[in-house]
Amino acid sequence: MNYRFQNLLGAPYRGGNAVVSNNTLLISPIGNRISVTDLLKSETLTLPFQSSSNMSRIAASPDGVFLISVDDNGRCQFINLRRRAVLHRMQFKKPVSCIKFSPNGEFIAVGVGKLVEIWRSPGFKKEFFPFELVRTFANCNNKVTCVDWSPDSKYLLAGSKDLTVRLFSLKKVRGEVNSKSKPFMFLGHREAIVGAFFGVDKKTNAVDKVYTLSRDGAIFGWRYVDENLDEPESPGTPERMEVDGISDVKKRKNVDVDDERNGGFELHKGKWELAKKDFFMQAPAKLTACDYHKGLELVVVGFSSGVFGLYQMPDFVCVHLLSVSREKITTASFNELGNWLTFGCAKLGQLLVWEWKSESYILKQQGHYFDVNTIAYSPDSQLLATGADDNKIKVWNVSSGFCFVTFSEHMNAVTALHFMASNHCLLSASLDGTVRAWDLFRYRNFRTFTTPSSRQFVSLASDQSGEVICAGTLDSFEIFVWSMKTGRLLDVLSGHEGPVHGLMFSPTNAILASSSWDRTVRLWDVFDGKGSVETFPHTHDVLTVVYRPDGKQLACSTLDGQIHFWDPIDGLLMYTIEGRRDIAGGRLMTDRRTATNSNSGKCFTTLSYSADGNYILAGGSSRYICMYDVADQVLLRKFQITLNLSLDGVLDVLNSKNMTDAGPLNLIDDDNSDVDDGVDKQTRVNSSYDLPGSMQNRGRPIARTKCLRIAPTGRSWAAATTEGVLVYSMDDNFIFDPTDLDIDVTPEAIEAALGENQPSRALILSLRLNEDNLIKKCIVAVAPVDIKAVVASIPFKYLNRLIQTFAELLENCPHLEFILRWCQLSKCHGHSIQQNSRNLLPALKSLQKAITRLHQDLGDTCSSNEYMLRYLCSTTSKP
Repeated sequence: MNYRFQNLLGAPYRGGNAVVSNNTLLISPIGNRISVTDLLKSETLTLPFQSSSNMSRIAASPDGVFLISVDDNGRCQFINLRRRAVLHRMQFKKPVSCIKFSPNGEFIAVGVGKLVEIWRSPGFKKEFFPFELVRTFANCNNKVTCVDWSPDSKYLLAGSKDLTVRLFSLKKVRGEVNSKSKPFMFLGHREAIVGAFFGVDKKTNAVDKVYTLSRDGAIFGWRYVDENLDEPESPGTPERMEVDGISDVKKRKNVDVDDERNGGFELHKGKWELAKKDFFMQAPAKLTACDYHKGLELVVVGFSSGVFGLYQMPDFVCVHLLSVSREKITTASFNELGNWLTFGCAKLGQLLVWEWKSESYILKQQGHYFDVNTIAYSPDSQLLATGADDNKIKVWNVSSGFCFVTFSEHMNAVTALHFMASNHCLLSASLDGTVRAWDLFRYRNFRTFTTPSSRQFVSLASDQSGEVICAGTLDSFEIFVWSMKTGRLLDVLSGHEGPVHGLMFSPTNAILASSSWDRTVRLWDVFDGKGSVETFPHTHDVLTVVYRPDGKQLACSTLDGQIHFWDPIDGLLMYTIEGRRDIAGGRLMTDRRTATNSNSGKCFTTLSYSADGNYILAGGSSRYICMYDVADQVLLRKFQITLNLSLDGVLDVLNSKNMTDAGPLNLIDDDNSDVDDGVDKQTRVNSSYDLPGSMQNRGRPIARTKCLRIAPTGRSWAAATTEGVLVYSMDDNFIFDPTDLDIDVTPEAIEAALGENQPSRALILSLRLNEDNLIKKCIVAVAPVDIKAVVASIPFKYLNRLIQTFAELLENCPHLEFILRWCQLSKCHGHSIQQNSRNLLPALKSLQKAITRLHQDLGDTCSSNEYMLRYLCSTTSKP
């Protein structure tokens, strides 16, 4: 029951800027969430909080402790990255176009509309209003597009859409009235500024140059020129204020030592001259992203054509010029060392990290272009396969969150996926009229199942032996049966009068259950060829059907929002859950009725039993996923899949101010501003095989769940939603849930038992207290010789918790052989485990998953060592 959000798969990047913190942590926005990828460990995780709309800008502090994020509506979150917690929140009055920490971490520069605001960075302590506005620069005549700090955090460059770059000084000089000192302006560009960067002298680490880049592919190099005070001022320099003797003393007190290296001039009041003009020559493509590394003096630029370039400055020597996609590169940045380049393409969902010296990829991930339709867990719960409207199948490693293979042979949307029991074969069904079998060892399509005439497949099932493959159709209302070994079409099951959207074999026998929009659920004996064995009628269209893991119960959902539970053996209706009110909520922009009155279209389109069959997850055309207790027909918990207001159907009450004569304001796209910013708006068109009565929402994505799957271990479950694939997992570390608490069961008593060399008593006490850390401590404290005796003394009711602990220890503990000795429970408790296999199945599958993974890792390591030893022996034997 204690499921918490763990990760978001299927969409590594969707827009905004990606940053690299501490050289190895890649931080990127995913919709209204933030993903953190460890480039060394090859692991990715999604932070457990959300924003109210899509993230637009993020920035990391220089020490990598803090992260600040701003969404499309100007709502800001100040995050402790290591604790994964939000410390502070605030609201900007206008959308934020750029944000950056100062090098000393004390200030944050924010481009808000035409303003450049300087805020003091909050810390760890709790304050009533932690954000303090230090300065506001209102000199820009158009939207601010970029900001950059000088190394000493005293000066700021700000580029704008008014074709200028301005140099601001952060400090106020005492004696100035209303801060009349104007910034220096870098002029000459013909299009909007994309980037502006300070350059430093490598010997003195003093600012001596500035680079400005515009959207038309021009890069200007500016050089600081030392002058005496008596020389005339440059035309672009504002007038200096008149100071008398007193104010002159004050001015000299405010001129820092760092400014004396520039001949006594402050940077924004000195003379800058245009040293060089260069052009990237990528027309008609526009420059959309850029970054500059001060130490290596390298500039990386990305263009709207998908081309990126790496140039050595100030000589403008092209180091690399390559194409990574056909769409616009929306983010490009260096890491601190400058050896890795990060690129992101919002339209394709691409995120790349490239090492330019060795010309090799550190990271290469791409999400699904459109909504994910179906997902499937492998039998050992280590892999998760996803199929989407972009005709692609991706296979993800659940623990690391990485996609390691993509299959793109299908010619139309992928509608169903199924893992074979062997764990190395994946089946997929598509609207292109084919069912394909994929080899996960060689990553190839080794068998394709077709029909005599083209059909559109929307459901898929395989029997336990893997000999028979069945697929249901959308157009002919038939079920096709193939042989897995030969690929031949064995039979065509007819009888349904509507699309067959649900198929599943019984886990215990060869009975196939099918659900259709003709308001029936049918059972078929595929091997005897008798056709339909039994029919369960309903009053509304049946959308999906699933078997309980023990095969003694059948659940199906109907169009009126109900879940029916049948006994497949006796053919009796056992329970009915009325779920329409539970799933109701959310009003679309185009709805004419309120959310409370428009629940007539709410229904469950996907169901999934837990591993022990005690509860069932249900999701559908709503922002909620419901968890029900099957025996009591009680709603246990509701999961809200998103809080993202950028999606439709999240709010229950709409603001009447946004309604106009031409329709809802958010659905009117009357300008081309997205193209100007270098990001085309990606619209998701509803597919033609959608539910009856649904209407296209003019490209605006609707919050809903298309597929639900609980992992065979029961420790996690995944949902294919509009936001991507959400993965929830159990987290027992922070929950105190004692199983048999008494006044004598305390941590002190456990420590005393360990001190008195009573490991068996200490372990039983820790299991009664159900403290994760204490259980692990007691297990490790047992001597290897005493393991057998201690295992025999453990009561059966604690076995489930003990097996779960072994599975966790195998993944993290270095004492492999020691834990494997503990895992030999069958010698002492074999009969009890066999009698209660249904209750222990999730824990045993978790243990099997951990052992299988370790076996694979050790096998790969041993094979590598064996080949290395053979090579060394062959080289040393020769004189």
